[in-house]
Amino acid sequence: MSFLEIKNKTFLVFGVANKKSVAWCIANTLEKEGAKVIYSVRSENRKKSLSTLLKDKPVLTCDVEDQEQIDLLAKKIAAITSSLHGIVHSIAFANYTEGFKPFHETKREDFLQATTISAFSLVEIVRAMKPLLTEQASVVSIGISSDLVTAENYGYMSPIKSALEGCVRNLAKSFSKNTAIRFNTVNAAPLKTSASAGIPGYLKNYLYAEKLTFRKRAVETKEVSDTIVFLLSERASGINGQGIVVNAGMDLNYFDREVVELSMRPPK
Repeated sequence: MSFLEIKNKTFLVFGVANKKSVAWCIANTLEKEGAKVIYSVRSENRKKSLSTLLKDKPVLTCDVEDQEQIDLLAKKIAAITSSLHGIVHSIAFANYTEGFKPFHETKREDFLQATTISAFSLVEIVRAMKPLLTEQASVVSIGISSDLVTAENYGYMSPIKSALEGCVRNLAKSFSKNTAIRFNTVNAAPLKTSASAGIPGYLKNYLYAEKLTFRKRAVETKEVSDTIVFLLSERASGINGQGIVVNAGMDLNYFDREVVELSMRPPK
């Protein structure tokens, strides 16, 4: 018997974009453990682009900016299964088409759109899916390793990830009134994903973060996804309302000798 005991359980996974996606890595592991996965992607175009990767798998479309589409998705899933044992919320969006801007120049429409997609969509999704979620279901979203760090190139997404964590804690409390459904975030260090590649200056931050880890090796996508799969299982039944940091010690190693020496080199 598998330690995780998720065989034949059903999970809804949002956010697969390609083979490098955290969401794909999670779903792939769930399926290897014998679980059933229902995929939700943003659009028909995204579904078509994933036709080879997700061949013969149940793939539904849902633009989470639209509450009606979320409600319709719940109806479609109800036609497939009467029970969801977990949800993976691996969705984030920020409009960087105008390039990097100082935080105080953030446009209202950009901030609100990113908040809707990256944070509040979780609230709308679980509200619509609540009738389908089992008593011991688990919902996991993906955060960043520290929303207290003011990374300039991450712009307005840092406070939005703070909002996501706040939503998770309050959902854990709200759902506790009549269920044992758990809500957590896994807060990852910089990863090699296509979504991350769209952040201005991301590569330099990724390499810097790698230098800060105790092991001098960046966190791998599978390390993050394995943590999420554990949280989806009932083996993690005592963890609720938490932000689990997966960053190989990056946030504890600011005064690493190598990093200090590199930063103190005189400019050429």
